[in-house]
Amino acid sequence: MGTERDQTNNSTRSSLRLAPNVEDLEEHKSKLPRQFVNFTFYRARPEWRMLDDGAKCQSKQGFIETVENFRRQLLIHTYSTVGLRTSADFMIWRIGSDLEPMQEMTGRLNQTAMAKYLEATQSFLSMTKRSMYIEEGCPEHAEDRVHIVPGQSDYLFVCPLLRTREWYSRPQEQRHEMLDENVRIGSKYRSVKLHTTYSFGLDDQEFVVAFETNSPSDFLDLIQELRETKASCFTLRDTPMFTCRQRTLAECLDALG
Repeated sequence: MGTERDQTNNSTRSSLRLAPNVEDLEEHKSKLPRQFVNFTFYRARPEWRMLDDGAKCQSKQGFIETVENFRRQLLIHTYSTVGLRTSADFMIWRIGSDLEPMQEMTGRLNQTAMAKYLEATQSFLSMTKRSMYIEEGCPEHAEDRVHIVPGQSDYLFVCPLLRTREWYSRPQEQRHEMLDENVRIGSKYRSVKLHTTYSFGLDDQEFVVAFETNSPSDFLDLIQELRETKASCFTLRDTPMFTCRQRTLAECLDALG
């Protein structure tokens, strides 16, 4: 559906070659710092709505404080999916250079009072091919083709992507040609920003594609056009698709009822 063609093709190709020694490998890694990306979707259990307002307020505050404590280690954005899917009520988008803070954060959340009333219904883990995401107002990098400030739009559309085995048997030139068609179509929809991250060996999917936009109608038209491309014929799976609306975590939890 989306294009997984790396924006740094030359770096990608070189990463597939065997490094002649450890020093060369470490030097190569230092030139391509990567980030872990995680999208976790949560649903409130029915028991949550049976609590009195005081217990809800206290539980929500503990959950929010736990998330806030990890903002120095992770880029964190939150989205509400209430009324948009029955399988999830909100989503936490986390980005970091290491998996440890993500696991520690999840462990801490599991210890909160609210954890008894939440279940994680879906989680997608992936990586960038380079250091791609930065915080808003980061003094070290201006937002450009290399560095992206995530969470700048009202809507985020997230889905896993899995290609057929036949796709990988095609010559690289053919695949690039088909993906170039996707790029041409995507360039018509300037209001939609594509984030492609990679899950090979990390999760069930091969890619996680996420689209940021303030115009859901533009996103719908983009996806409809992409369905008609040659590359789309080699898509094995690109569901479930989640429509997420950016909200503060407090707003997400208040919407649970």
